[in-house]
Amino acid sequence: MNDKEAKLQAFGRLLDVLDELREKCPWDRKQTNESLRTNTIEETYELCDALLTDDAKNICKELGDVLLHVCFYAKIGEEKQQFDIATVCNLLCDKLIYRHPHIYPPREAPKSEVKTEAEVLSQWEQLKQREKDGNKTVLSGVPVSLPSLIKAVRIQEKARGVGFDWEEREQVWDKVKEEIAEFEQEVKNANHDKAEAELGDVLFSLINAARLYHLNPDNALERTNRKFITRFNYLEQKTLKQGRDLKQMTLAEMDEIWEEAKRLAR
Repeated sequence: MNDKEAKLQAFGRLLDVLDELREKCPWDRKQTNESLRTNTIEETYELCDALLTDDAKNICKELGDVLLHVCFYAKIGEEKQQFDIATVCNLLCDKLIYRHPHIYPPREAPKSEVKTEAEVLSQWEQLKQREKDGNKTVLSGVPVSLPSLIKAVRIQEKARGVGFDWEEREQVWDKVKEEIAEFEQEVKNANHDKAEAELGDVLFSLINAARLYHLNPDNALERTNRKFITRFNYLEQKTLKQGRDLKQMTLAEMDEIWEEAKRLAR
């Protein structure tokens, strides 16, 4: 048995197990699209946690959990005579082939000449717009329920795909400075609603800068979150060992331990 046959056999085994569980297990038999949805979100975030720590063992495990959910939804679709896992796979393959004309040139058409990552992404967005069942507008394909930070990145990427972007990436810094100044002014004016709106503009412009310089703002913020948690945990644990209460300490006393945590991290 070659490697590809082994993979197909393993996938077939998963489908067989799921079929049997759906028939014989009271919990699995009861599940619906609606009941599985929140679990799917949780499993996706658990996979993201494993990816952030580059934990190969847990990445493998969590990929299995996400794959189970994909197959489960396909099984429910099959039971409703709507679609099955083969339909899911074939539609995905058709989409990938259509959106990569530089690899799979369409019949009676010249091969697409794209060479850079940016050109591929631009072509991808343009092809999405041409699809018969595709999105009606450039931004309509951005899921409403995406976390705001990730949604901002996707909005900007899609706009860039149709040419709506800075001519030179250095131009973004003037926009960042402008938005910070406007935010600062509304804070000074004590106008809560306008300050919140301007804060959103500041964050959006910083995310734009990150995109232009090929930095992932979500990963960057998560790194800072984890760094803060590590240092704050050190502060809390050391305080407890000294028999002290954080609430009774001065900021200067806490800063001293905080700086110690920073030095140890280096």
